[in-house]
Amino acid sequence: MHGYEIHRQLVDPAGLGLVWHVKQSHLYAMLDKLEGDGYIAGAEEAQEMRPPRKVFRLTTAGRKAFRDWLGRPVAHGHEIRLEFMAKLFFARGERAARLGQLIERQREVCLEWRAHLQAEAAATTGGGSYDWLVFQYRLGQIDSMIAWLDQCAESNLETGAAGRQDPS
Repeated sequence: MHGYEIHRQLVDPAGLGLVWHVKQSHLYAMLDKLEGDGYIAGAEEAQEMRPPRKVFRLTTAGRKAFRDWLGRPVAHGHEIRLEFMAKLFFARGERAARLGQLIERQREVCLEWRAHLQAEAAATTGGGSYDWLVFQYRLGQIDSMIAWLDQCAESNLETGAAGRQDPS
C-alpha cells in the first residue's frame, strides 16, 4: 500500500482509529524509519496524470519482526490501551489458536502483575491508609483488564477487512 492508503486504514473509526490517532506526517516519518531499518521496502509506482507514489511492502525481516511483536504480551498495564489493542486488531487475521495464545499470554502476565501488587498491598499499613487505597485502585484496574481479557477469549472476534490484510 502507499502511505495515504495506510493512513486511511490506521484512522478508520471502525478499526484502529478507535485506539490510535496517527497524524499523516508522523506516519510518513515512521515509514521512512521502517524502511531505513529494513522492515519495509518502498518502490515508486507511476500514476497517470499525477506524480509517482511510493508503494510499501513488508520485507522478510519486517514480517518476522511483526510476528514476534504480535506474539508477545505487553509488559506494562498502561500498554493495554494502545499496544495490546493493536495486537488484538491484527491477530484477528491469524489462526484462532494464535489469537487465543495472545490473549492467554496477556492474561498470565496480568495475573503476575496482580500477585505482585497483592504482596505489596499486604505489606501496607492496612485498610484505609493512602498506600493501601492506591494499591486497591491498581488491583481494581488489573482485575478489570483480566475480566476484559476473559471477554476477549470468550468472544468470536470476527476477522475484519484489516485482519484479512494481515502482512503475513
